[in-house]
Amino acid sequence: MSTAALAGGKTGSGAAGVPKAQGTRSGAPRLRTDGVSPETRRQAAAILEVLAGVRTPTEVAQQLAISLTRYYIMEGRALQGLVAACAPRPQGRLRTPASELAALRRECEQLRRQVARQLALLRVTERTVGLTAAAPSAKADRGSPKKRHRKPKARALQAAAVLQEPVVPAAAPSDKGMSP
Repeated sequence: MSTAALAGGKTGSGAAGVPKAQGTRSGAPRLRTDGVSPETRRQAAAILEVLAGVRTPTEVAQQLAISLTRYYIMEGRALQGLVAACAPRPQGRLRTPASELAALRRECEQLRRQVARQLALLRVTERTVGLTAAAPSAKADRGSPKKRHRKPKARALQAAAVLQEPVVPAAAPSDKGMSP
């Protein structure tokens, strides 16, 4: 039976005088054989000929110059590959341990940012309402050094104090003959 007969019995142009679309299937499967050695291709073709009943396993084993036992081992592996290829594939991306680790790290970083944001909002709210700061965390109770609280100073006053300090010229060893 021809491919045209399988496609609906029409030959030539398609329905209503529209020509057939280019790239239609010719009936032969398209195998990707790029990167496959010629020897592997010969072996696969020979196994398919045996499975189709065209040749006997003994003939193929002699043609490939292998033992009959080795042929049956190759045929078994080929059939295992066929069965594995017929199994349904899972949809979507496959989760590898590396991709799961990366996703968990992204989530951890996002949660850390969220905690920092919530703590900042809490401090602003406490200041606005006039509440005292919460008790020190458990980290401070474990013997970490206490922070020294300094008397608050306006930044402008600190900058003014620095600018009012007298400039002390540094004595350089190379300016022996120069006067200031």
